[in-house]
Amino acid sequence: MATFVLIHGAGDVGWYWHLVEAELRARGHETVAPDLPCDDDSAGLAEYASAVIEAVPDRTDLVVVGQSLGGFTAPLVCERVPARLMVLVAPMIPAPGEAPADYTAHTRYEDAEAGHYEDPVELFYQDVPPELAAEALRRGRAQSEARLKEPSPMITWPYVPTRVLICRDDRIFPADYLRRVARERLGVEADELDGGHTPALSRPAELAERLDAYAAEAGLAEPSG
Repeated sequence: MATFVLIHGAGDVGWYWHLVEAELRARGHETVAPDLPCDDDSAGLAEYASAVIEAVPDRTDLVVVGQSLGGFTAPLVCERVPARLMVLVAPMIPAPGEAPADYTAHTRYEDAEAGHYEDPVELFYQDVPPELAAEALRRGRAQSEARLKEPSPMITWPYVPTRVLICRDDRIFPADYLRRVARERLGVEADELDGGHTPALSRPAELAERLDAYAAEAGLAEPSG
């Protein structure tokens, strides 16, 4: 069985993963989903990675999963822990030395057919049950931008097998855009899941099933079914 290290996105908390954690634990896996210091103006990507690493148990069966901006933190974690697999979900996929603030320009985000939504529920949680979306907003934090212009300390992409899982109805990172970025930056074809940007809340069982299957392919779980 695997230990899943679950990294949340911008302005969020580890609670984001709680339904997926329950699903993965029911399948026999272990999970850890720390809160990153994303509302701390003194914290940058290195501090985000350190917060994750401090929460990681002394194991060698690690699957590191990064959601959205967590895609910048996940490879930094994989450089410092014995990860067997990295999974990026609805992600930002950084280049070495890239600052998060430069990501959209570097990936030609202006070419993406993204809509404009004033309501954060419509943008982030359009397919999440209303009560759960309200709780997610209540728990969310303001994302500090104080150090997002700093280059990532990643020098090269870590030598860890990487999967990219995109959401077909993502209103932040449209599927066509992420398919292209995954090909250009990692040379991989992204896997796809129905739904919007926050599948851990809208489709936790389906997301957990995908993660379990990835772990099985990496030799960390028995194939389901």
